[in-house]
Amino acid sequence: MSTGTTIRDLRKQHRLSQTELAKAVHVSQATVTAWETGKAEPSSSALNTLASYFDVSADYLLGRKESENKTADLADKDTVFTYEGRQIPPEDLEYMKRLLRGGK
Repeated sequence: MSTGTTIRDLRKQHRLSQTELAKAVHVSQATVTAWETGKAEPSSSALNTLASYFDVSADYLLGRKESENKTADLADKDTVFTYEGRQIPPEDLEYMKRLLRGGK
């Protein structure tokens, strides 16, 4: 899917006209039309503004797939680990770390 198609789809999902979106992201309605028809690509600053406005990533707007392999290090204190939607208790994380170290 093209960037313009993604922008158009998001705009329609949010029930916005091109004029309303243009005002929200501080560009002209003609600019939004050009993006949606593929006659122009958003600048990096416009991409960031659109991503923030629609609460999506710039990669999403560009049609890039997110990596299917998500990794996290158990040593990362800032990561909240979950299983089936529930947070893994800290004592269980410590147990997992011991198991991965070979039971030490």
